[in-house]
Amino acid sequence: MHQIKKNSNKLFTHMAAQMSCISSTSSIPSLQNKSSRLLAFVSFRSSTISFSSNLNQHLSIRSLEAQRSHKSSKSCSAVIVEHNSEQMEVDTTLSPRVNSVKPSKTVAISDQATALVEAGVPVIRLAAGEPDFDTPAVIAEAGMNAIRDGYTRYTPNAGTLELRTAICKKLKDENGISYTPDQIVVSNGAKQSILQAILAVCSPGDEVIVPAPFWVSYPEMARLADAKPVILPASISENFLLDPKLLESKLTEKSRLLILCSPSNPTGSVYPKELLQEIAQVVAKHPRLLVISDEIYEHIIYSPAVHTSFASLPGMWERTLTVNGFSKAFAMTGWRLGYIAGPKHFIAACNKIQSQSTSGASSIAQKAAVAALGMGHAGGEAVSHMVKAFRERRDFLVSAFRELDGVKISEPQGAFYLFLDFSHYYGTEVDGFGLIKDSESLCRYLLEKGQVAVVPGDAFGDDSCIRISYAASISDLQTAADRIKKAILTLNTRSNI
Repeated sequence: MHQIKKNSNKLFTHMAAQMSCISSTSSIPSLQNKSSRLLAFVSFRSSTISFSSNLNQHLSIRSLEAQRSHKSSKSCSAVIVEHNSEQMEVDTTLSPRVNSVKPSKTVAISDQATALVEAGVPVIRLAAGEPDFDTPAVIAEAGMNAIRDGYTRYTPNAGTLELRTAICKKLKDENGISYTPDQIVVSNGAKQSILQAILAVCSPGDEVIVPAPFWVSYPEMARLADAKPVILPASISENFLLDPKLLESKLTEKSRLLILCSPSNPTGSVYPKELLQEIAQVVAKHPRLLVISDEIYEHIIYSPAVHTSFASLPGMWERTLTVNGFSKAFAMTGWRLGYIAGPKHFIAACNKIQSQSTSGASSIAQKAAVAALGMGHAGGEAVSHMVKAFRERRDFLVSAFRELDGVKISEPQGAFYLFLDFSHYYGTEVDGFGLIKDSESLCRYLLEKGQVAVVPGDAFGDDSCIRISYAASISDLQTAADRIKKAILTLNTRSNI
């Protein structure tokens, strides 16, 4: 084993272009006969997770975090490789634009939780924003038929005319906003649609207004466009909804985009029409200000809340880019399909960016999406069934966490997330763990001691909270709630000592 480790270290050096910050001046022996076996070992080694020596499912999450942090914080300008006995220095610097972007904590925590489960640790994963339902059968069948029928070639860059026409009908019938097919671009997910919109309309130094709590990617997308994210906080006492007066006080001549998400990720808050009208009145005073309305959760909404498309408000169609998709309501996350609708001038710019990056979305997914839009108003019975289940899960968790002292709750009106204020427990010292000082350390504590994966609120711009996804079975949620409550009650006992 010692010899394998020794050889694998040499292989890391030989693969310097793939591994970060490794240099060596020693010669590298031939590895032709052992390369396959060592590559497999290297792959395993690079993804291995550290555990404490006493594994009765006691995990060293902190060592994993430290390992990840150490890797991500490393930077170097060159590595040294050897070729034909001559040293050659390779520049490995990265773009300042990329270095300004933070990695997604939701992805990182989901990956950690998955790795722990694969290692045999019974972690309940409540971090990812993904429905736990299968794609409805009629949609799946349409995708399989597309494959059987040979519908597997490139489509037009903006999406098939069939799908864009169906999207126009949906937006007219369900949202009260009118578009033509040339005002729609279909992309590989709503995330791509949002990024392309920001790249299309923002110049370096422009400001992108992001109400907090926010979806983790909004500020980073602004940075990728060399724009400046301006975060406007909203409190739990206001149900995490943007105050129009605060918005008006923060707008400048550099303000270019306002991003609204309703129903919201991470809070589940839904903007009432009256509040959106007040925001629209503020927006109307600023000719440069456009709005991205992220409506990906529109069908996952709980009565009496009602969804309102921002573009449907008087005077807002001309300056609103409406983003939606199929991942959430139709349980199609892996199909990767979203779209954007707006004035032709802006949509053509998004189309141009897509033509030079990914080109058109999957032909198979587009056929499936046509079937999804044909299921009836708001997705018909299949989506209604999922929403009913989400509501039952929400009600269970809200009731369960209301039993905990000091936890503040804003009951979500849509989506499938709880964004709970646990800051009452910050400042508690735990034997064998350390100080719980913020949302990140609390989430590490819940993962290590409770074996439940949730996301720290600082990833969403509010460090007092944690996000819990209830896109999981009711039995898993019951077990998770019990584990979290036991872990928190331990903190409560210690804080009273």
